[in-house]
Amino acid sequence: MWLFDGRQVPDIRVPPPGPKAQEWLQRDTARVSPSYTRAYPLVVQRASGCVVQDVDGNLYLDCTAGIAVTATGHCHPQVVAAIQQQAAQLIHMSGTDFYYPLQVELAERLARLVPGPTPKKVFFCNSGAEAIEGALKLARYHTGRPRVLAFLGAFHGRTYGAMSLSASKAVHRRGFAPLVPEIHHVPFPRSCPEGERCTTGCRLTEELETNLLPKLAPPEEIAAIFVEPIQGEGGYHPLPPGCLPALRQWCDRHGILLVVDEVQSGMGRTGRMFAVEHYGVEPDILCLAKGIASGLPLGAIVARAAIMDWPAGSHASTFGGNPVACAAALTTLDLLERHYIANAAARGEQLRLGLRQLSSRHSVLSHVRGLGLMTAVDLPTPQIRDQLLQRCFRRGLLLLGCGEAAVRFCPPLCISAEQIDTALRVLDEVLDQLEPTVDS
Repeated sequence: MWLFDGRQVPDIRVPPPGPKAQEWLQRDTARVSPSYTRAYPLVVQRASGCVVQDVDGNLYLDCTAGIAVTATGHCHPQVVAAIQQQAAQLIHMSGTDFYYPLQVELAERLARLVPGPTPKKVFFCNSGAEAIEGALKLARYHTGRPRVLAFLGAFHGRTYGAMSLSASKAVHRRGFAPLVPEIHHVPFPRSCPEGERCTTGCRLTEELETNLLPKLAPPEEIAAIFVEPIQGEGGYHPLPPGCLPALRQWCDRHGILLVVDEVQSGMGRTGRMFAVEHYGVEPDILCLAKGIASGLPLGAIVARAAIMDWPAGSHASTFGGNPVACAAALTTLDLLERHYIANAAARGEQLRLGLRQLSSRHSVLSHVRGLGLMTAVDLPTPQIRDQLLQRCFRRGLLLLGCGEAAVRFCPPLCISAEQIDTALRVLDEVLDQLEPTVDS
C-alpha cells in the first residue's frame, strides 16, 4: 500500500466540491473567462508526484498530469530545486535580445535528441500553440509556398494559425472566421486493414495524390503538412505503422516540409523521447511544449538547420526560453532519460493490458489504444463518457476525455505499478455502478 502524508490515495473525506471549493468556484464564475473547459469542479491546493490535494483536503490519484504537462510528476524535488536555484540567480533577460548559457545548453540538448542525422536549430516560445504558429510561419517563409495541409481530427492549439490547422471540434472554430487561408484538411488514417503489419502508408499517400493534389492543391504550392503521430484532443489515435514513413517519402518527392506536432506526445510520454522514434522518421520541423519543463511554460520548434533560415527580427518571443523554464527543462530531460521514459513504456503496457481486461468484463469499454502513457479507451457515447469522468472524480480518480467519446490516460511518467492498479480498480468499481444505469 502506498500512502501520501500517511493517507491512502484516493481519499475523499468531503464530497466534492466541498464548502471551500464552492467558495472558489463562485469567485471564479464572477471574474474568470467562461471560455475555459473545466472537466469537473476540482479546486487544487497542492500536488506531489501523482497525487493532487484539493482545498477541502481530499486526495486524488492524478491520471491527467495537468493535461500531459507534469512529466516528472507534480513538484518533483529536483525540478523544484532547479527552479529555486535559478530564480535566485536570474529570472529573466529575454533571449530575444540577449544571450544566456542555459538557453544555449537546452538548444544543444534538444538538437541532439530530436531524431535524424541532420543538424538542427531551436526556437524557444511559451506554449504548444506558439510553437505551431512559429512552425507555420517558418514553413511558408522557407519554401515560399502559400498552402498547408493538416488532418481532420487534429488539434494544434487555439491561436489563429493553430486553430486554422485544427479540425477536432467545431467549438474551437465557431464564431472566429475568417481563419488563416490556404489550409486544407485530409482524413486521418485511424486504422489500417493490415494492422501492425502495415508498411504501405494505409493508402494515405494514394488519397493525397488522387483526391487532394488534382482537385485542391498543386504540390508546388504546398509548404508543409502538419501531423500528430498520435492525435491528442482528437482521440489518442496513433498513426498506423507505415503511414509516417510513407508521408515522409511523399513530402520528399514534392519538396513539402513534414511538420510533426509532438506537443502532447513528446518528452517521453509514449515510451520514447519522441513519438516519431516509433516510426523511424526524421521530421523537418518538430514542435514541443507541455512536458518539456514539467510544469513551467516552455515550447520549442526544432527544425533542420537548413530550414531555420529566417532572418533576425522575423520571429521572436520575449519570454520564450526564459532562464527558469530552461533550468527546469534541463533537469526534466535528465530525469526522463535516467528513469521515466522506461517507466512510461512499462506502465503503459500494464495500463493497456488492464484496460483490455476491464473491457472483457464491461461492455461499455472498447478500442483500447495508445503508446506508453498516452492511452485511451472508448465509451459508447459522449454522455456516458462524461458520466464516467464525473463518477471517477467523486471517487478520487482524475481523468480527462478526448475525441468523440474516449477517456484518456496521461498520468505523470513517474506513476508506479501500484498506482496503475489503483486507477484500474477505481475505474472497475465505477463501471460496476455505471453500467446498470446505461442499460436501463
